[in-house]
Amino acid sequence: MNILIKIISFFICLYFAYCGILFLMQRYIMFPRIKISEPSNISNDMPDLEKNWINAGCEKIETWFIPPLSKHDQGPRPAVIFAHGNAEIIDQWPEPLKKFTEMGIGVLLVEYPGYGRSKGSPSQKSITEAFVAAYDVLIAREDVDPSRIILLGRSIGGGAICALAAERPSAMLILMSSFISTRSMASKYLVPGFFALDPFDNISTVRSYPGTVLVIHGKNDELIPYKHGVALSNAAKRGRILTYNCGHNDCPPDWDIFREDIKSILQETGIINNDKFS
Repeated sequence: MNILIKIISFFICLYFAYCGILFLMQRYIMFPRIKISEPSNISNDMPDLEKNWINAGCEKIETWFIPPLSKHDQGPRPAVIFAHGNAEIIDQWPEPLKKFTEMGIGVLLVEYPGYGRSKGSPSQKSITEAFVAAYDVLIAREDVDPSRIILLGRSIGGGAICALAAERPSAMLILMSSFISTRSMASKYLVPGFFALDPFDNISTVRSYPGTVLVIHGKNDELIPYKHGVALSNAAKRGRILTYNCGHNDCPPDWDIFREDIKSILQETGIINNDKFS
């Protein structure tokens, strides 16, 4: 019996040690910015791309703005604010997101604190501060229509975008391959949800969001299960879901098909309203 008690005690101590290490290391796991390759020079190949630095808290944050293609009408246009995944930087996204500029929508990419060339350290608080500051700068532009702001977040970027949605108004919320909350993902690591320092409670934001919530998720997502996308869509007052036959990092599997899928939804919601956008 004493041996059994010792064995049980050993595994209990081992588990608590594991939980303690994971608690201390969680932001390195959630925000693995040191594993990301050095920022590229892709912006040099895009003459229309505008690089701007904003103040968020006490840090300097880099943002990139890609204006709509010049063939579209002049005057204030819709804009997308994009938040990328946890193992990415803004340099990876101008090409895919040009699908929005083709529809007459500007694109703002906001870097996370501590990622790429931006200063600071990532956390829910610092990321929210960065996105709120970027939002305020964006809607002050004369070429942007503040009533037609789209918030788009991929993976952990869904948490960043939901945090922004809770602080500032927008016309539409798009969550791509995102989660209910980080606390709901804690069981994957065999730890209680309250361990999460950055809960990113997406589902609470979605429940109270007044506009359209579009969820995009792969059926075979191996990192954030499809059921998270379904739950987010069901929780929204005006929820919709686009399901693709793909995993996590290849969602959507075809950006041209995605462009056509989302174009019709943007027209239905009145964010874009001219069929000449092609």
